[in-house]
Order: sequence, then structure tokens, then C-alpha cells
Amino acid sequence: MKCAIFLATGFEECEALITVDLLRRAGITIDMISILDELEVESSHQILIQANKKLKDIQFADYDVMILPGGTLGAENLGKCEILKNNLLKHYQYGKLTCAICAAPSVLGKLGILEGKTYTCFPGFESQVFGGTYTGNLVEHQGNLITGKAMFATVEFAREIIREIASEEVLKKVDTSIQYQG
Repeated sequence: MKCAIFLATGFEECEALITVDLLRRAGITIDMISILDELEVESSHQILIQANKKLKDIQFADYDVMILPGGTLGAENLGKCEILKNNLLKHYQYGKLTCAICAAPSVLGKLGILEGKTYTCFPGFESQVFGGTYTGNLVEHQGNLITGKAMFATVEFAREIIREIASEEVLKKVDTSIQYQG
């Protein structure tokens, strides 16, 4: 399994980096992809993070899982990236795992991906009416869609991705390594 997490100016750094950390602890390959023309991306709290790759240099078909971190500005910037949006929609339609947390499910909602689905996101973003059922739970998983509520839910969000693409045994090892007692 190969995962991609997309970073745009204003992304929520904890949602991105905790997800990357936990997936890598599980032995899962995850690339941090900058949607900018440079590798360095500024987070929502003005922390500069260096991505592994640039959007323009990747082949979307190489990825089994696509992940969007939140942050209001970050999600807004992800939603302005036509190449990313077109490929996210194809990825989802091909039945590949598509994940978003906090404000980022709004990007999926505007693409019609949340229509008829149960989802969660940061409170307030559901008011944009995406045609699905908003729960307000920490994490929702329906088919090839995983959504997370907010930064506090990031561990659960990442655990759900691991559960889906690895195994319960791998998840237990990760849980032990972080002393998770959920």
C-alpha cells in the first residue's frame, strides 16, 4: 500500500504529521506531497514543513490511499487545486481509499463524494450541505471513505486508515508503541 497526504499552505500540521507518523510506525509508505511549486509548505500555525514530493512530479495512479489534512486555509487551498480535485474524484470513483479530516471533507463534499454517505468534519463545515449525513463523531468510515472530525480526532483517524489497509495485528503494535488505551 502506498499513501499520499497533500499539503497546502495553511494545512493543520498535527492532522498531517500525526497521520504520517502513525502510518509510518505501521510500516506503511506515505509520501507528503506539496501542492506548491516548492517542497516547503507553511502550516496553519506558521510552521514550515518540508514535503517529500511536489504534486507536479507524482503519478496519482501510484497511490492506493489519498489523504487530506484540514486547517481552514489549507482545505480552501486544496479545494482550489484543479489537478488534485480531478484526481481525487477519479481515485474515489475507482474504489480507492479516500480520507479527509477537519475542514478537508468539504473538498470531498464539493466534489459530490459525500453525497449519500455518512461523514464527519469540523463543526460548521457540514452546513455547506453535501447531501450526506453528518454525525459529529470523531471518525466515520463508509466504504472507501474515511473522514475525521478535527485535530483531536487525528489519532483515531490514522488508526482507522491503518485498520483498513494493514491489519488488527499491525494496529495493535502501533497502539503499543504510542501507549494507546482508547
